[in-house]
Amino acid sequence: MNAVVIAVCLMLFLSFIRINVVVALTISAVAAGLVGGLDIHQTIAAFNDGLGGGAQIALSYALLGAFAAALSHSGLTTLISHFIIKKLGKEPNSSNTIVVRWLLLATILLMAVSSQNILPIHIAFIPILIPPLLHVISKLHIDRRLIACIITFGLVTTYMILPIGFGGIFLNDILLANLNTNGLNAIAEQIPKAMLLPATGMVVGLLTAIFISYRKPRQYLIEQPVLNDDVSITISRKSLLVSLSAIVVTLVVQLQTDSMIFGALSGFVIFRFSGIIKHDVSKDLFNQGVLMMANIGFIMIAAAGFAAVVKSTGEVGTLVTSLGDIIGDNKALAALLMLIVGLLITMGIGSSFSTIPIIATIYVPLALSFGFSPAATIALVGTAAALGDAGSPASDSTLGPTAGLNADGQHDHIRDSVIPTFIHYNIPLLIFGWIAAMVL
Repeated sequence: MNAVVIAVCLMLFLSFIRINVVVALTISAVAAGLVGGLDIHQTIAAFNDGLGGGAQIALSYALLGAFAAALSHSGLTTLISHFIIKKLGKEPNSSNTIVVRWLLLATILLMAVSSQNILPIHIAFIPILIPPLLHVISKLHIDRRLIACIITFGLVTTYMILPIGFGGIFLNDILLANLNTNGLNAIAEQIPKAMLLPATGMVVGLLTAIFISYRKPRQYLIEQPVLNDDVSITISRKSLLVSLSAIVVTLVVQLQTDSMIFGALSGFVIFRFSGIIKHDVSKDLFNQGVLMMANIGFIMIAAAGFAAVVKSTGEVGTLVTSLGDIIGDNKALAALLMLIVGLLITMGIGSSFSTIPIIATIYVPLALSFGFSPAATIALVGTAAALGDAGSPASDSTLGPTAGLNADGQHDHIRDSVIPTFIHYNIPLLIFGWIAAMVL
């Protein structure tokens, strides 16, 4: 059996039985190398060489966590949380509960969408916004699996169809560039249109999660006491100005330097030297923030090593080209198998952005040989890459929601983030991606 298939299935199995994802990725990388024909020394060398590819992302997330901790310490997020609690009222069955519930869900969705395009801060908003709202979410008895699905929808669907921010990177800089490099001759205007139908599958998955799967209340332990109406939380004008200034500077620096590292660092420095955070507290805040996001960083580093081993085996190309013997001249089967292979690759690597360069070299000639139109080829490659981003244990689209929702230890990464997002997004995305390939 192909080394890629074995390694990804092993990684998913180990993650499901609650083996740490970093350990699961490392073990699976060794399995991929050995099954793929590398000896143990070559496997370890490839894994070590790949680790550096995840270092930049890991440091970015660590500094974003520190910035989020400083922002939370300023009192701004606490004030927002308290405002929502006050609007909720004392009685869980009060008339405004439904309104607040829907406003909360809509706010989280809009923030997730804007984090990819309008304010391209990616998952940095999650540790800032979600932990202070866990009390409210628990009081409303909202299933946190629904919150995970909403956040993941905003993180993934947005870059699939909107060519701005991270969407511009995915659609134009990566997808379009790799398609044309391999002989498709597509133009930028074709990309979002071709990806619109696959993205419809994501919408179907979101609606299913909201109105069917997780519509029922779910009980959580409310560790913090419910705030009464007579509790007054205020934030000084200086803290408010510093907080807003730090947010603006973080965004501006990130956009100007194209670096989350220096954006988050700039924001933290403003908090540190503004005077609203004392010297003896800033060190603890930095450590708390780094710790909050450290798990994501280590997983991304391990995922980079895993991807390097998989590439070194050459088994990705073997997996794709071997489809020809199975497919024959069946165009519908060709589309389905190409999407499934893309799902396997992205599930293992954890990044749709990194999957496109791997599969485009083989997928574009293969799709053209089967007579797929340029639009259908775009949909095939784009969908094959996006498949698995939602539902991969190593994807920041699932790690981010877990980092925020598990702040109080009541949200499991695999059972409450990975499995729900896999079911609600990968299955409809596979179906609608296949339809797009057949009708475009």
